[in-house]
Amino acid sequence: MITTKLLIVDDEKRFLQTTSNLISRQRDDFKLFTAEGGSQCFEIMEENSIDVVILDVKMPEMNGIDVLRKIKANWPLTEVIMLTGHSTTDSAVEGMKLGAFDYLLKPCDITLLVEKVLEADQRKKYAEEKINNAKINRIVKEKGF
Repeated sequence: MITTKLLIVDDEKRFLQTTSNLISRQRDDFKLFTAEGGSQCFEIMEENSIDVVILDVKMPEMNGIDVLRKIKANWPLTEVIMLTGHSTTDSAVEGMKLGAFDYLLKPCDITLLVEKVLEADQRKKYAEEKINNAKINRIVKEKGF
């Protein structure tokens, strides 16, 4: 049973393959998608209800901060974990201000990464539940129950 739809976005094919393989070995309840940049990321997100995105900060086509902005504008409940091999305080702070769930450095321990994905997924599901409950409460009030 699939519980989490996870999208990994990175311009390095080898990183995508290795990371998705390692995550698949730990979790068989994740449906994994990979994208080699922002454009491919958005195509996948248009067609699938992605729960969590692992997003590289430094990519040639479109940097991770710009991708994060578009994700949060179009899919505000999708959680994003920023991942980079080039740590800068500025990008970390900006990413967190824009709504990133967390910011991790490459190479990242795969167990820690999976834990962060699970935490991010829980936060998304909690937000969805709150929204659904608010909708139900509004309908109940409108109907006078």
